[in-house]
Amino acid sequence: MKTMTTAAILALLATTAIAQDWKDDYQVVRFGILSGENEQDRIQRYTALETYLEEELGVEIEIFTAGNYDGVVQALAADQIEFSFLGSSAYAAAYTATDGGVVPLLTSQNEDGSTGYYSIIVTRCDSGITSLDDLQGKTMAFADPDSTSGYAVPYFNLVDQGYEPSVHFAATPFSGSHEAGVQAVVNGTFDAAATYQDNDTSGIPQRMVEKGMIEDGSVCTIWESPEITSGPFTARANLPQGLIDDMANALEAFPEKDPEGYAQVSGSVEGDDNPTVGYARVDHDRYQWIVDMREWMRQQRRG
Repeated sequence: MKTMTTAAILALLATTAIAQDWKDDYQVVRFGILSGENEQDRIQRYTALETYLEEELGVEIEIFTAGNYDGVVQALAADQIEFSFLGSSAYAAAYTATDGGVVPLLTSQNEDGSTGYYSIIVTRCDSGITSLDDLQGKTMAFADPDSTSGYAVPYFNLVDQGYEPSVHFAATPFSGSHEAGVQAVVNGTFDAAATYQDNDTSGIPQRMVEKGMIEDGSVCTIWESPEITSGPFTARANLPQGLIDDMANALEAFPEKDPEGYAQVSGSVEGDDNPTVGYARVDHDRYQWIVDMREWMRQQRRG
């Protein structure tokens, strides 16, 4: 029995040593964030997570940002960053760009257990535009070519509902980010813009009101998509498994170990009746339909 116990201890120590070996090669670990809001707000919102992960993992953590979604996707594909928070469509783009070389780990989970959100189209409340029919001949802005809620889902569903964007709208520019699109609607640059919300009290327009960027009641939702699976926190598949596991475990424990930091990252809004409260494990099968949808859209553009 004593020999077996010693052997078990030695095996455990060896396993632990192997699991920690990744720190020899990854003394700096980088994660990317998408351009949903301006760069200063993005970095500020994720600073608490950066600090938390440095304490949990014992290595330096760096936040990576880019001017558009594709910059983050290409950084993953080029092994310039190790992890990233991605929307569903950006994950599908990364999966395609790397020939399956990325792994979805976690997605945000709401208090009621749901893990989805909605694409919406907003207009100025005083514009007189209350439906997609009213947008005929108007300017409809999408957020970014790799945005799930800001482009892929609304475009796909608009076509499915009989509103071919290239025919129905006068122009369909990309705003560059969700906030930029909504702000341009308020300023009168665009007649409508695609963005997202979790519910009526939590989303990009509501967050912009909280930050004082737009006035409450300045934009109204005229269209909402079917539910979209929230995008995953994603790892490069070529990373050491120990690093992937340690990062996933640390992020999963973030809401419990640092509630204030998590509230900052999740963008919790006071009064939200179904707030985001943590993370749920996910796999690729959950996002295959997004990969298929993007391929359909690519074929449509080629046609």
